[in-house]
Amino acid sequence: QVQLVESGGGLVQPGGSLRLSCAASGFTLEYYGIGWFRQAPGKEREGVLCESSLDGRTHYADSVKGRFTISRDNAKNTVYLQMNSLKPEDTAVYYCAADSSGLCTVVASDPYDYWGQGTQVTVSS
Repeated sequence: QVQLVESGGGLVQPGGSLRLSCAASGFTLEYYGIGWFRQAPGKEREGVLCESSLDGRTHYADSVKGRFTISRDNAKNTVYLQMNSLKPEDTAVYYCAADSSGLCTVVASDPYDYWGQGTQVTVSS
C-alpha cells in the first residue's frame, strides 16, 4: 500500500525548532521529488520547500529561506523538514508530498502523486 505518514508536529515556542518526518511505504522515496506544504486556518495551502531527486536542488518559499531545510534518509525511506527560528506565522498543518517525475515545485500541488495526512505545528508562547 502506497502511503506517506508525517510525524513530529507539536507545540513550540517562538524561536524554537522542530523536525518533521515523512515516512514512505509502498514506493522508494529516493526517486521522487519531495515537497513540503502547509495550510493555516482560513488560508490556502502553500508550498514551503521542495527537493528534486533528479538534480538535488532545493527550492524555498521566501518566508522560510534560511530557516527551513530538507534532508533524506534513503535507508529509512524517510524525508525530514528541519524548522528553525520558528515564528507564530509558521503555525499550520504541514504536509509532505511525492512527485514520481523526480521534479518538484513549491508553487503548485497538482504535480504531486502522493500526499501525507498532515501534522499540526503550533508556534506560540
